[in-house]
Amino acid sequence: MKIITVIGARPQFIKAAALSREFALHSNIQELIVHTGQHFDENMSGVFFKEMEIPLPAYNLNIHSLHHGAMTGEMLIKLEDVYLKEKPDLVVVFGDTNSTLAGSLTAVKLKIPIAHVEAGLRSFSKYMPEEINRVLTDRISDYLFCPTLHAIRNLDNEGFRNFPCTIMHSGDVMQDAMNYYSEKVPEHTEILEKTGRDFILCTLHRASNTDDDQHLKQIIEAINVLSKSHTVVFPVHPRTRNKILALGVSCNAMMIDPVGYFDMIQLLRNCKLVLTDSGGLQKEAYFNKKPCVTLREETEWTELTEGGFNQLSGYNTERILKLSDEMMGKQLDFSNELYGGGFASKTIVDKIVSDFQ
Repeated sequence: MKIITVIGARPQFIKAAALSREFALHSNIQELIVHTGQHFDENMSGVFFKEMEIPLPAYNLNIHSLHHGAMTGEMLIKLEDVYLKEKPDLVVVFGDTNSTLAGSLTAVKLKIPIAHVEAGLRSFSKYMPEEINRVLTDRISDYLFCPTLHAIRNLDNEGFRNFPCTIMHSGDVMQDAMNYYSEKVPEHTEILEKTGRDFILCTLHRASNTDDDQHLKQIIEAINVLSKSHTVVFPVHPRTRNKILALGVSCNAMMIDPVGYFDMIQLLRNCKLVLTDSGGLQKEAYFNKKPCVTLREETEWTELTEGGFNQLSGYNTERILKLSDEMMGKQLDFSNELYGGGFASKTIVDKIVSDFQ
């Protein structure tokens, strides 16, 4: 059985690492990784392949730094060439990026079955590019591997039981990765010599925040106020750094370059609060038993907000500060298992192997 796995962005490298390790246990599976190039520099891409021992891509399409339409279009063209050459039995896509949509659209046009890992998530905002990507990918996929029961319910509410597809509650492959790689990260690494411990960890990359000057100003203002009484460690996405420079405001956080997965685990272990607009980091905060404030008006991971592990602040300065103080003073019970306990990859691969025997 030949499987093509399409990846392009940091969270997909993490998910692919977990699933590829499980694929490798089956001698009758040949997996080819196609890297679209969506995240392309060493800190955003290369370091993950080295640290996580992900099989090197069979193809690197080198498509990046384009607007959404142009990027997706280029991916469609180049992925079609790869699929026609390799003739895979199944295409695996992850999450909600342009790479996800392009990988699945190309496959369905060529009548190749599609497995969508992390299916069924919804923010219910059609203005988020990620929402469009995930909804369309779900609709054309043959296997919908859902990380949570909330995701299953979303698909049920949208009538997916009437479609010719397999819906499965698989758990979350990101927890598989966190469980596996956390054991490989030493207690002390160089990143902590720079940051110290007991800090606020901040990430910011979503276009709704970085492309709106007023939103970005208010978030930076909140970071600057927090920086007066706490160390704020801010691994800065290159695009976000350019947006802050263009805005002409000073950011008093400890701004560092993007970090690899092992360093991010160390930062998560040693922070006291996560402040982010990332989807994946909300869960990684939970996996590391850290409270989280999400710089958005909505989240796909509603079980975290319902359980009190995460609060939505949006971009408003005062609300960010209020919720940050509240979450840092909160006692949370992380004993309830929300994401499958680390067996998602095995569940997914077992189903694929069973169906293709």
